[in-house]
Amino acid sequence: MPLYADIVLPLAQPEYTFAVPEEMTVEKGCAVAVQFGRQKFYTGIVWRLHDRRPDVKTVKPIQALLYERPLLSERQMQFWEWLADYYMSTLGEVMRVALPSLMKPSADSRSGFEEELFRPRRELYFLLSSSFAERERLDEVLDHLERRAPRQYDALLEVITAAQPDALNSDTLSPQIFATEIPRRLLTAELPVLRALEKKEYLLAVEHEPSTEQGEVRFRLPSLTPHQEEAREEILRQFDEGKAAVLLQGITSSGKTEVYIHLIAEVLSRGGDVLLLVPEIALTAQLIERMERIFGSRVTPYHSKLSDVKRSETYLRLNRSRGGSFVVGVRSSVFLPLHHLQLIIVDEEHDPSYKQADPAPRYQARDCAVMAARIFSSKTLLGSATPSLETWLNATGGKYGHARLTERYGQGRLPQILISDTLRAARRGERHSHFNQLLLDKIEAALSRGEQVMLFQNRRGFSPFVECTECGWTARCKDCNVSLTYHKASGRLVCHYCGHSEPMPHKCPSCKVTDLVPMGFGTEKIEEEILRFFPTARVARLDRDAVTSERAFNTIINDFAEHRTDILVGTQMITKGFDFDGVSLVGILNADNLLSNPDFRASERAFQLMMQVAGRAGRRAAGGEVVIQTSDPRNPVLRQIIGGDYEGMALSQLKEREEFFYPPYSRIIAFTLRHRDIQLLRRAAVDLSGRLRKIFGRRLMGPMSPPVDRIRGEYLIGMLLKIESGASARRAREIIRHEMQRFHAVGEYKYIEILINVDPQ
Repeated sequence: MPLYADIVLPLAQPEYTFAVPEEMTVEKGCAVAVQFGRQKFYTGIVWRLHDRRPDVKTVKPIQALLYERPLLSERQMQFWEWLADYYMSTLGEVMRVALPSLMKPSADSRSGFEEELFRPRRELYFLLSSSFAERERLDEVLDHLERRAPRQYDALLEVITAAQPDALNSDTLSPQIFATEIPRRLLTAELPVLRALEKKEYLLAVEHEPSTEQGEVRFRLPSLTPHQEEAREEILRQFDEGKAAVLLQGITSSGKTEVYIHLIAEVLSRGGDVLLLVPEIALTAQLIERMERIFGSRVTPYHSKLSDVKRSETYLRLNRSRGGSFVVGVRSSVFLPLHHLQLIIVDEEHDPSYKQADPAPRYQARDCAVMAARIFSSKTLLGSATPSLETWLNATGGKYGHARLTERYGQGRLPQILISDTLRAARRGERHSHFNQLLLDKIEAALSRGEQVMLFQNRRGFSPFVECTECGWTARCKDCNVSLTYHKASGRLVCHYCGHSEPMPHKCPSCKVTDLVPMGFGTEKIEEEILRFFPTARVARLDRDAVTSERAFNTIINDFAEHRTDILVGTQMITKGFDFDGVSLVGILNADNLLSNPDFRASERAFQLMMQVAGRAGRRAAGGEVVIQTSDPRNPVLRQIIGGDYEGMALSQLKEREEFFYPPYSRIIAFTLRHRDIQLLRRAAVDLSGRLRKIFGRRLMGPMSPPVDRIRGEYLIGMLLKIESGASARRAREIIRHEMQRFHAVGEYKYIEILINVDPQ
């Protein structure tokens, strides 16, 4: 009997049916090469197998079977189906973001799939020579190296303690120490030094494909305080009681990571897989390094900065793992094949970076983690000092479990928060450029004590826009309805939406008379001006413009961590994942910019962001201070920040949201219509809104033009649909899909692009 396969292609298309050749054995989840169209060949995933021939003249056959085993398990396929349905995308769009690009090649001919698709990465390892079986021999060599070759002594010591932490305090060496391979990437010693030890036969070097360690964790775990141990036990108790998700709410520097480490160790020791999600991998280098020091080669980083080969190697290695894997990654890590998944930890679960903006599917990784854990019969731990209101309501309402850490770890004390009124400072003559005198005095005092300062400005560049003081002309992007940001270092005007850039004009292009004046301020301008006030200070800037590569990022962070930098100026990048013991002062330069956003989440986000950046100060016994500059010192959110009153903020914001019918008391679906012809776009928006309003009534808002209503030459019009929590969101999505099909059936609307964003952030 002929066999057919419904195959998902990495396109915004439904599944297509192909014939399975008699000599080919395929199963669900397999990757295959198929011809789609006249000349194009794609990688596809076998989704269903059946004997129903499609009603077409010719059914094309599958060209080839790729890879030795299925790329997707049954549970992964369930997860893809849920995600495509919930976020109103196709399975092909899920495939585009879920699989590394090297694993889904396309070609203009069948021969394009003949080449090797993937070459496993090999890694260098070092292990202690068995010639040191006698402890006296080891002591003799160490004594000699300490006197004659200190760098080799340090390197040998590092390998020994990594393989057996208590080796130097023990009379005997464990036989396991001579079989323990330490990855080169975990060693700080330089490679020539390690090779010199190898030449002397003190170390052995081996190179092979990375493999996941099995059995007990051999690196020491950090000790927990009684408060942390209580939180860990509470989390486990609630997991045992059947809670699929638990919120760990801990103030900044309370030691959430130490609790994570103990929970991770318990899962790995019994052969389970763990996924630790972080908002942005580049901002958590300290966390990655710390986890590798404890869990060794179990730790698998996964993020977009890895090469395509490394991402493919990671996926395929995990796909054949027998358990005991530990992935630390960004939002796309939820798609990795962790077949023995037992725990997902979402660190800083409130962070907006977990929401994918483009392309579709526009998924929220935190919510996907909770669903993935449900599908895999796993558990989810959500960690944050300032949880999202949705998560906090789920925890306090009993849907999720709830554990708290209310004390700072070690000797750290919460910083003192000071509000500095910019209007009052200006009236008193205490406003100097963009700094109030209070902040300048605090910076001077901190520097005089040899302490460090962080300055937060949530806008990069030198100036948000430039203006002619004579005629009022401002520089705007030719393809987007937005002003160009001035970057002084490059002397260019840049659009932060499409990337267009052009030189800064010498004179106003409109009146040809006046020089253009930079208006407002960004991190680049703050960096320049702080040097004018403190010319001897060592100042660095951390934002998207300064971080041109991972190496540049690490240099900036390491210099600050090693106290080679006194003042660090930055955007949101400085708020996440850092633990600098020398920071005693944090300055927030423009709180108004955060509080006045036209967004129902503005107050919540402002509270979260300012509490996070404030948490960088005083992480040791000396404590610290935070100065917030604002023209609205009586703003209730600022009062809540001063008191660290998260619950007060949450209750007041939830009251407003309930009154105006915003999440979590409703579900939102945002529609953005996009086209180059503004008149056609307006007609289409009126037509579609009319169709939807007949069904949803006042739940639909719009059509309306967004603040930036043209990007890359295309005009935008938006609509917003609110669905009450008690209503069926699935039924609403079905209705929307049906109306979309009817809408696109109208000839002139065929090429109107509609972007759908479920649960926009």
